[in-house]
Amino acid sequence: MFAFAALLDALLYTTSRNAKLQLIGDYLRTAPDPDRGWALAALTGGLDLKSVQPKLIRELIAARTDPILFEMSHDFVGDLAETVSLLWPDVPGIKPPTPSLDEIVQQLTALSRAEAPAVVAALMDRLDPQGRYALLKLATGSLRIGVSARLAKTALANAFSIDVEGVEEVWHGLVPPYTLLFDWAEGRTAQPTAGDVPVFRPFMLAHPLEETILDLAEYVAEWKWDGIRVQLVHVAGDTRLYSRTGDDITASFPDVAIAFNTHATLDGELLVRGDVQKGEAASFNALQQRLGRKAPPAKTLAEYPAFVRVYDALSITGEDLRALPWTERRARLEALMPHLDASRFDISAIVDAEDFPALLAIRDGARDAAIEGLMLKRRDSPYVAGRRTGLWYKWKRQALTCDCVMMYAQRGHGKRSSFYSDYTFGCWSPEGDLLPVGKAYSGFTDVELAFLDKWVRSHTTGRFGPVREVEKSLVLEVAFDSIHASKRHKSGLAMRFPRISRIRTDKPAHEADLVETLLKMAT
Repeated sequence: MFAFAALLDALLYTTSRNAKLQLIGDYLRTAPDPDRGWALAALTGGLDLKSVQPKLIRELIAARTDPILFEMSHDFVGDLAETVSLLWPDVPGIKPPTPSLDEIVQQLTALSRAEAPAVVAALMDRLDPQGRYALLKLATGSLRIGVSARLAKTALANAFSIDVEGVEEVWHGLVPPYTLLFDWAEGRTAQPTAGDVPVFRPFMLAHPLEETILDLAEYVAEWKWDGIRVQLVHVAGDTRLYSRTGDDITASFPDVAIAFNTHATLDGELLVRGDVQKGEAASFNALQQRLGRKAPPAKTLAEYPAFVRVYDALSITGEDLRALPWTERRARLEALMPHLDASRFDISAIVDAEDFPALLAIRDGARDAAIEGLMLKRRDSPYVAGRRTGLWYKWKRQALTCDCVMMYAQRGHGKRSSFYSDYTFGCWSPEGDLLPVGKAYSGFTDVELAFLDKWVRSHTTGRFGPVREVEKSLVLEVAFDSIHASKRHKSGLAMRFPRISRIRTDKPAHEADLVETLLKMAT
């Protein structure tokens, strides 16, 4: 456990991607089995432990230290696991041996609610502050150390000189602690194969299109739909839906899964029907009613019927099509569509334009609820994993903006745990009240973050744990992709991808936008 804790600590304070790859690779080469397998599962989000609730952790530390000291420390540090790991008192006398990562995983996996307080406390007593921090992050299921699943898999591939795409190809056919994977990596066995099961294949990704003008004789344009990217796989009677990160989301969308029974692997956008009769897609806000529900009730399935707008085929009837040019894959896909359930699957239409300026006008004129912009794909492009320059581009429509007033600020996580970096902002109601319309924690530079953090500290009017209420005087220009009506928010609005685009110290708060103005933008 000591080595894994040291790894987390190093990753937390490392911003360099190459340094993270080196740290993870060094750990995976030197750590014993099965510890390194559990560590890889934790870094890739595949460690399924019975979560320990923050309430329990608070109760454990409250019994061991002054509650006021804890609250003051937590307010300063901002992270529950870090605060508790530092305040937890050492056990007098001889400390029992430090548990291995495998021992901790086994105990947490078998944990019952009644056993949790004693088991977690006993493990904490056997660890130093660094180990306690790692334990609590594992137990609560919240690492948040700036490592994506893809980066961890890349580190594994680099460390053992194997192909990362080969790792991705078989990943969903393996289970933690990945003994077969490490046997292959260290040359003891051949590369594991997924066999006759539906597995995830890495997505092809697009580069943002900046100032480049493309020749439409070489590129084809499609709408960029505002849903979530999914991969549909059906093999030997078994269907799986995978998200962009490779997570299995089949159980969340049983209506789509049960309708897909063709031996194929398709790439598309998961959406929710708006007007069922017209076959139109609803906004992302409607799709959010389905996201995260592992067992959606029948009412939700009926009110928010999901479907997939398909735009590529990776395989059909077992034939791998990824090496073929886009034009041929598209032809195969068009031939397949009549065999699919039309209520659950349709094909993404091609956007016709005479030239690039005409395409620009089409893009800027489209503000449909489910359209983010355009995709531009080279006609002869194969389907390759990751981003390859010159093949696919995403060309988003211009962001919407509004002027809002900062209302609350909250400490960030990880390297931002000492800064107030998460901001809730609002706009004015007809009655002259500020109503929250969104929250953002990106879009600003490090210099601007330092300014905002200092401003929050010197303009605080109330404190609520890690959250501060501030004077309603600082205007922030907020950019967002779209805005939708929402019954869950007091303002009646929900923003899509809000971020801070400018700090408007030049603008008085009373000149910020009205909620009514945003309602007119809503789709």
